This record gives sequence, C-alpha cells and structure tokens, in this order.
Amino acid sequence: MTRRKRPRAGVVGLAAVAIAATAFTGPARAAARDTAPMTADHQATRAAIDAAVKAGVPGITAEVRDADGTWKYAAGVGDTKTGAPRGENDRFRISSNTDTFVATVLLQMEAEKKLSLDDTVEHYLPGVVTGNGNDGSAITVRQLLNHTSGLYDYLGDKQYVDTYVQGDGFLQHRYDTVTPGQRLKAAFSHAPMFKPGTEHWFSHTNDVLAAMIVEKVGGRSYEDEVRRRIIEPLGLKATSSPGTSTGLPRPSSRAYGKLFGGQPDRIDDVTEVNGSQNWGDGDIISSADDLNRFYGALLRGNLLPPQQLAEMKTTVDDPAFPGATYGLDIGQLTLGCGTTLWYRDGGMIGWITLTAATEDGRHILTFNYNSDWGAETMISVLNAEYCDTSAVAH
Repeated sequence: MTRRKRPRAGVVGLAAVAIAATAFTGPARAAARDTAPMTADHQATRAAIDAAVKAGVPGITAEVRDADGTWKYAAGVGDTKTGAPRGENDRFRISSNTDTFVATVLLQMEAEKKLSLDDTVEHYLPGVVTGNGNDGSAITVRQLLNHTSGLYDYLGDKQYVDTYVQGDGFLQHRYDTVTPGQRLKAAFSHAPMFKPGTEHWFSHTNDVLAAMIVEKVGGRSYEDEVRRRIIEPLGLKATSSPGTSTGLPRPSSRAYGKLFGGQPDRIDDVTEVNGSQNWGDGDIISSADDLNRFYGALLRGNLLPPQQLAEMKTTVDDPAFPGATYGLDIGQLTLGCGTTLWYRDGGMIGWITLTAATEDGRHILTFNYNSDWGAETMISVLNAEYCDTSAVAH
C-alpha cells in the first residue's frame, strides 16, 4: 500500500510522536524486567523533571502511585509573569486523555447490551459520515476507538487550523463556540486516508464521533455520562467538563503556546479557550491525582468487566512507529529497558499530558507540561520512573 502523507495536526499529538519515536531506542538499556527497582523518593524522576524545566518547559506537575504510596512533585513556574510556582495539585486540560473516558463509557454500554462495537457508525449516526467517499456504513464503532477508520483528521484541515489552532487565527477565535458539526465538516471535506480496517492512523475525528454515539445511545450528554459513570463513582473531585467556559478552575497554572511557526521564540499565554473547541476529544479538565485514580481503576478492572477490558487492551500495530500498538483509545509501549506500559497522552495548545502504568495499574505516573513544546523530554521522565535508574542517561 502506498503510504499517504499525514495531515499536520498543529501541536496535537506531539507527545505521542516524541514518545513513540524514542521509546524503543531510548537511553535506558537495562535488561528486560517486569518491574524495576525504585527509591521511595523518586530521585531519578525528580531529576528528569527538573532537566525538562531546565531545557525550557515552563512548569511540570507530576504524581506517582505505587507500592510505597503517593508521591507528588512540581517544578518550574505556573505563571511566567508573576513567577508563581507550578502547583502539585494543579488542574489542567487533559487533551486526548479525554478519549479514554469516552471509550470506557462506550465499553460499559456494550457490557449493558446497549450497543455493539461492531455496529456501524451509520447505525447510530445516520447520514453524519458522508461525502467525498466517507461512508459511515463502512466504519464500525470499534474502528473509531482503535483509529482504523481511515477518516481524515479535522485538525489536519488547513482552513480549520489557520482559523482555530495557529497564529492570529487562534488569538482571534479562541473564545468562539465551535460545534461538533463544524469540525466534522472540516474532516469530511477530505477523502478518507485509507479503507476502514486496513491500518491505524490517529484522527481526532474518530473521537468526536465516539462522543456523539455516547449521546445517541445514552440519551443524555456525553459529559453527563462520564460524570455519572466515572467521575462520581471514583470521587474525581478535580475532574470536570468545561462546556463553553474559557477558564480553568483553581488551583491551576497558566498555559503557554508557540503559535507562530515563523517566530519560534514567541510565546503566548493560551490559558483561555472556549471548551467547545475540543468537545469530546480533548475538553476534560483534571489533575494528576484524578488521572492516576481513573487509569488505575480502569486497568485494575474496577470500571469494566473482564471481557470489555480485554477488548480495550486488544491492540493493532501502528505502522508509523514500529513496535508501538494501540487498543481502544489506550496505547501500549515498551521502554528501552524492557518495561511494558499502558499509556495515554495528549498534546494541545498550551498543554501536554501523559499517563503511564504497569499492566496491573498499581504503578502509575501522570505528569503535565503547561506548554505545547518539550515533548521530546517526556521519554526521559518515563525511563527515570520505570527503568533501572543506574541505566538512565542524563
């Protein structure tokens, strides 16, 4: 098959690119092992986070949960104007980590016999996926979640990116309310990238459609379903959906973006943005503590029956990054030291977030950058936490 050129998606997905490109040839080269020795104070992880700040990331907040308990750490600044430090309990926009919440709800609905992942998108959203060769009757719900649908990423559409994602467009339109239909229109103005089911390629269009299916099947908003099924049962007090609001609940830090490709040294405060612009595929606001609680509960089987958890962890290869695999909106990677992790990351204007955990969910790390650059440093943080610290290069 001829490989099509992938559309650029602004800063979104930057973390995934940096991690997948380096995870299998990373600096840690210890012998393979299921678990790695760690010190209770996480000195290596602390050093890797400090190094990322020294390299230019404004601020980082992180939390680890493991057999020794909970470790929190923050480094750098949360506000470059005032010099206020980054907070350990900061709330932030979690970007594509939102997708795992949506996938979990759909899998719960499947367990309740309310839907089948092998039903077509057309079955639930008749007439929505159409035009330019796009066909909802040829795409299943499962293919949305494992990103094998072939649908074009709306964040690859130049007009959309120029209007809402980059440069003066973002600054002028950051407070606009954007509907799911507007984003889908941008996506379906392009032909599919490939025949459904033939390969994996991450497209935010898939996750917008998945959230719409949650609403169609549940009869209530996707936000209400996530709140009722995940946030309230787990007591995720720092997790919320912004709707059309533009700010962040406190405690929180400012977010910084490099919006102008021709001005690489220019940095803008991009904290405020209408939450609707990332509805369903990146809008949730949370904290490192809440994300650890969510992913830990998910991997331990507290949110899904065994059959559905097994479906979520059934992966497809990612041809762009040999060795990486992708399940139902959660990925798997193996570090250079041999440690295999389940992970989810997200990059958006002003933020990069990563959660990674061992198979049983009992050793879990979440960290967040209040910038949309510096993703290349994230693999060092993972290596520091999960690999033999003596093997980590500094």
